[in-house]
Amino acid sequence: MKVIVTKNYAEMSAVAADMFKGVLTAKKDAVLGLATGSTPEGMYACLVDMYKKGELDFSDVKSVNLDEYYPIKKSDDQSYDFFMRKHLFSHVNMKEENIHLPNGEAADADVEACEYEKLIDSLGGADIQVLGIGRNGHIGFNEPDTYLLADTHLTGLTASTIEANSRFFASEEDVPKHALTMGIGSIFKSKKIVVMASGKEKAEAVKTLLEGKIRTDCPATMLVLHRDCTLVCDEDAYSLVK
Repeated sequence: MKVIVTKNYAEMSAVAADMFKGVLTAKKDAVLGLATGSTPEGMYACLVDMYKKGELDFSDVKSVNLDEYYPIKKSDDQSYDFFMRKHLFSHVNMKEENIHLPNGEAADADVEACEYEKLIDSLGGADIQVLGIGRNGHIGFNEPDTYLLADTHLTGLTASTIEANSRFFASEEDVPKHALTMGIGSIFKSKKIVVMASGKEKAEAVKTLLEGKIRTDCPATMLVLHRDCTLVCDEDAYSLVK
C-alpha cells in the first residue's frame, strides 16, 4: 500500500482529486467508484472546480457508488443519491443513465444487491474507487465482524456507525439501521483504490490499517491485499503511526 501524508484536509482533497483527474484524462469513459460522507466532499469540490475550468469532461464517464441506506427514498435529503447529486452530479456533465447507486427504494433488497453486483461486473469494475475509513475500520458498510461478505449485500449497521452518522439526522433514532453495500470482493474489482482519512478520530483506524495484519474486526485491513491501493491522509489521521 502506498501512503501519502498531507498537511491538512484541503491538501488531502486536492491530492485525491488529482489521482481521479489522472484516470479521467487517460480514459474518457472511465468508471468511477464513488463514496459519500464528509471525507470525500472536498475532493468532489476539487473535481467540480476542474470541470468548470475545462480541465475535465464527464460526458462519457460512468459511476458506481459504494452504498446506500435501506430503506430510504432517493428524494430524502439524507440519502446517498441526494448527497451525490448535491456535491457532484448536478455540477458536471454526467449523463443520468451513467449514474449508478444501490436502490434504497427497491422492493427486495437481496434482489437489488444481486443486480447491482451484476452491474459492477458488466462495467468491468471501477477504474478508480475512493473509500473513506470508519472510526471502527469499516469500508463502505462492511462493518467489523467475525466474517466479511464478498458481494454486494444488505447489512445491519453497528451502533458505533449509527452514532457516527446521527449528526446528519434529527436524532439517532432517525438513522436507518440497514444499508445496501458493495462487499469486499466488489471493491476489489476496482483497478485502483484511493483511501482517504482525515482527523485524529481516524488515527486509530489508520494505525491498524498500516500494521499489515488482516483482521475482520477492521475490514479496511483487507486493502493491503489490493494490487494498487493508496492511502491519502492528513497529519492528524497519521499521528499514531510509528
